[in-house]
Amino acid sequence: MSPADKTDILVVGAGVIGLAVAAELSARQPDLSVVLMERHESFGRETSSRNSEVIHAGIYYPAGTLKAKLCVEGNPLLYQFCQKWAIPHRRCGKIIVANSAEESASLDNLLDQALANGVIDLVELGFSQLNALEPNIRAARALLSPSTGIVDSHALMARLEQICLQNGVLPAYCHLVDLIEILSEGYRVHFKNPDGSSDTLDCRCLVNCAGLQAGRLAALAGIDPDRALYRLHLCKGEYFSLPRARASLINHLIYPPPLHELTGLGIHATKTLDGRLRLGPNAKYVTEEDYTVDPTCAGDFYRAARRFLPFIDQRDLEPEMAGIRPKLSGPGESFRDFVIQEEFGRKLPGLVNLIGIESPGLTASLSIARLVARLIC
Repeated sequence: MSPADKTDILVVGAGVIGLAVAAELSARQPDLSVVLMERHESFGRETSSRNSEVIHAGIYYPAGTLKAKLCVEGNPLLYQFCQKWAIPHRRCGKIIVANSAEESASLDNLLDQALANGVIDLVELGFSQLNALEPNIRAARALLSPSTGIVDSHALMARLEQICLQNGVLPAYCHLVDLIEILSEGYRVHFKNPDGSSDTLDCRCLVNCAGLQAGRLAALAGIDPDRALYRLHLCKGEYFSLPRARASLINHLIYPPPLHELTGLGIHATKTLDGRLRLGPNAKYVTEEDYTVDPTCAGDFYRAARRFLPFIDQRDLEPEMAGIRPKLSGPGESFRDFVIQEEFGRKLPGLVNLIGIESPGLTASLSIARLVARLIC
């Protein structure tokens, strides 16, 4: 790119959200030029590829929040998209189990929350029903969420990238944004090229889908992250895998109910599309991007999962991967919703910030893209 380069829309961040946004904008406005800029050498190198790959139903989030609305809207959109483009996925369903009075009360709260969010397909399972579905798990009570599933997130992002390319989106990988200059109409974005040289790109609209770096990008545009409540906290989640022989003992995703403020959804069991069984994630706040898995956590995972998976042995657990959530709520803080807004009120028209896009961002990716398109098209 040269200093004279211009584009109508610049999307920063090529995770699943940035890819979906670029695909949606380029489809809706084929006469506009769109550039997709990413600091890594390819798409989805951070949060989008380091998660449980679960398609959520939308039962956990407070009614009326963006997390609830966009997840409930995004769930069928994602299934339809996967079917249309033959993206590997499975509507396997999720069973949420309770083994104490406290957990049972949490199930009742989930039933109420699901109805408030418009999720009407939760089913309470009797003992015989549960035993028929999952004879090898332990549960005093259980709820079935039939619209929960899993998806191949890499295949999803690869298809979104292909749609972007077909629509004329220009990808710019290995480009790191380091300054945003406000113009009379739009923005001049300064960045580093793959060879380390400096360059600029002018744009009318700037869409911040930078994930873990979204707070930094907003600050580059002159927004104080503390005053705006855009300060991001890195929350690491680790995963352990179990042998395939253990994976054959369950048929659904198996979750405990959330008992406390939603740092995460608790250590749960998910079956991958290739037949592996994965436990995780845990949740611990960190100060840097570190994707190593601490093998000494195996005991904590074992104790948490054995409450509902009595067949596992601690020796089964092998460290697998870790991911990092970009959370707006810090340690001990209350629920924070997604931030998805054009910054017209801060005299930054055409700048759309997406801050704190953690779970259920994967499920909601297509509905988030539609919302962004409505904001700027």
